[in-house]
Amino acid sequence: MSLTSSTPPWDVHRLPGADGRVFLVTGGNAGIGYFVAEQLSATGATVVLGSRSPARAEAATTLIRIRVPGARVRAVRLDLADLSSLGAAVEALGVEHLDAVVHNAGVALDDPPRQETVDGHELMFGTNHLGHFALTHALMPLLTAAPAARVVTMGSFAAKSERLDLDDLQSRKDYRPKRTYGRSKLAQMYFGVELDRRLRAAGSTVSSILAHPGGALDSLTPSRPPVHVRSTGARLGAAPVALLLQGKDAGAWPAVRAVLDPAARGGGLWGPRVFGLRGEPRCEAVWDHLADRSVAARLWDESCDLTGSHLGTSCGSG
Repeated sequence: MSLTSSTPPWDVHRLPGADGRVFLVTGGNAGIGYFVAEQLSATGATVVLGSRSPARAEAATTLIRIRVPGARVRAVRLDLADLSSLGAAVEALGVEHLDAVVHNAGVALDDPPRQETVDGHELMFGTNHLGHFALTHALMPLLTAAPAARVVTMGSFAAKSERLDLDDLQSRKDYRPKRTYGRSKLAQMYFGVELDRRLRAAGSTVSSILAHPGGALDSLTPSRPPVHVRSTGARLGAAPVALLLQGKDAGAWPAVRAVLDPAARGGGLWGPRVFGLRGEPRCEAVWDHLADRSVAARLWDESCDLTGSHLGTSCGSG
């Protein structure tokens, strides 16, 4: 028996074709989301950038078309901080099915004061978690219409050391921006795990997969003017950490593999190979605290109440 696999090794620079498939990338106009969109566009798929800013979305789509000749890329206006707008955003996709959504968009605040979405939710938790939770509900008919759709949730290494305070999900009692951000990303990751559990229980063809970018810095990211411009000073200043961290182009690799790799399975976690911080993407062990089903279930119920999106109805009770 040959020990050689019939499946070629994964090559981040030679992605498999995805002609005829449709992918949505939230926050695809900047940062890691831009590079996810750029890389997926090279597969022949139709890639839709979800963005709050039409001007930034226009700049990103124009740049992708320049860098990827023949790219099928366009944008829709998507504001995850306004739950009432999500239905119109999904309608604007104008597609009959959706093969994958990459939940990448996010807000990260460095300083107080605490801010809220138009729905009255703490801004980071409301955008990063609740917005994607409600968006998934709205997208489920399109995802179910695809042969084997994927919901890829982009977590963060910042969530690894955090724990949720289920009695203060909105950080009303104790608001610390960096911690609140980490917890919002942790909530997203709990959602991704619980979503897959419920999808499997319901016998759905849709799967939910987690990814995280490791340590992805602007200063190590190649320039993509006008979307991202890296100065010579920033490049030289980042050189000492280049052995441990990486740019946002490489930070996109785990999510891209989670979308495209036939071997990627629901409930898996994809991250960089070297200490979870840099390198080519691999499937890693799901972090221990994400296995706490009681936390995931309570967060799910709270999210349903806060958004009015009862995903449990369409995904099974888990």
